[in-house]
Amino acid sequence: MKKLIYFIAALAIISCKNEPKDYVTFSGKIIDKNSDSIIIRSKTYSKTIKVNEDGTFSDTLKVESGIYNFYDGKEQTSIFLKNGYDIKMTLDTKMFDETAKYTGIGAESSNFLAEKSLFEEKLFDKDFSSLDSKGLDEAFSNIKKELTDFINSKKNIEQSVIDQSLEMIDPQIEGMKNYFGQVAALKEKLPKGAPSPTFEKYENYKGGTTSLSDLKGKYVYIDVWATWCGPCKAEIPSLKKVEEAYHGKNIAFVSISVDDDRSHGGSWDKAKADWKKMVADKELGGIQLFAPKGWSSEFVKNYSINSIPRFLLIDPQGNIVDANAPRPSSSALIELLNKENI
Repeated sequence: MKKLIYFIAALAIISCKNEPKDYVTFSGKIIDKNSDSIIIRSKTYSKTIKVNEDGTFSDTLKVESGIYNFYDGKEQTSIFLKNGYDIKMTLDTKMFDETAKYTGIGAESSNFLAEKSLFEEKLFDKDFSSLDSKGLDEAFSNIKKELTDFINSKKNIEQSVIDQSLEMIDPQIEGMKNYFGQVAALKEKLPKGAPSPTFEKYENYKGGTTSLSDLKGKYVYIDVWATWCGPCKAEIPSLKKVEEAYHGKNIAFVSISVDDDRSHGGSWDKAKADWKKMVADKELGGIQLFAPKGWSSEFVKNYSINSIPRFLLIDPQGNIVDANAPRPSSSALIELLNKENI
């Protein structure tokens, strides 16, 4: 009888082990972690997972099968999760995309997504801004074919991941074409060497007013921003570094706020007060100006600025160098400034 009881118990244990899990086990180790936690999220799901001091993490997640966003507080990547999976991740934040790797049950699809991200980065890392509309059509047609062939060549990947990756190609291509199409149109409207649109008597944070003509004789790098703009604020540390690197050289750094009544509870006074407060709190350098009509200011309209941050570079004669100049966080800005021998 005792042997029979042990036998039945053993069968029960084996039976339990063979039952599919209704959750994902997700664990791993992050080298040089950016945060004390990571977030796994989608449009309908979000879970925060603690990261230990040594960079390790582990948790279980009950999910709908699909592609999820992994966010470490600074950067992000895509992973595929399905109940029953047991995935282990390794990551070095100094080379984020290049080092995101997965092992364990169900790891294949996440490794595919990581590989696809690197392949897309390589495909899109080209100078499209120099192409006209015909050139853009040809370039993106070739990219579409290469990306489609790459996805279809992969085996042992969840079919839903393959299908979704293929579905994303057209929107991705169209978004890039539209962006660079606008850049091309902007260069035609505001080409290098053309006289720059001007601004007159914008309120200066340090007192008085400043016009673009006051800065003639210097290169002028303009940052068009607003206090409520997250991407604008993200550029502040990089902008400070560039300002410091070019201190004393023949270039003026100008920041023009387009804060207005609509974004500040219907009050222009509040818009201006919030601008002054952020300039003080963030210890912003350079020449800090307030556009008197916000988005409706002529300078903003004449430069076709419909999204921010936007950066402009003007030469000492008041002519356009680049109507859509690189951001401070981009190495392309230093390349441009060096090219101008500033």
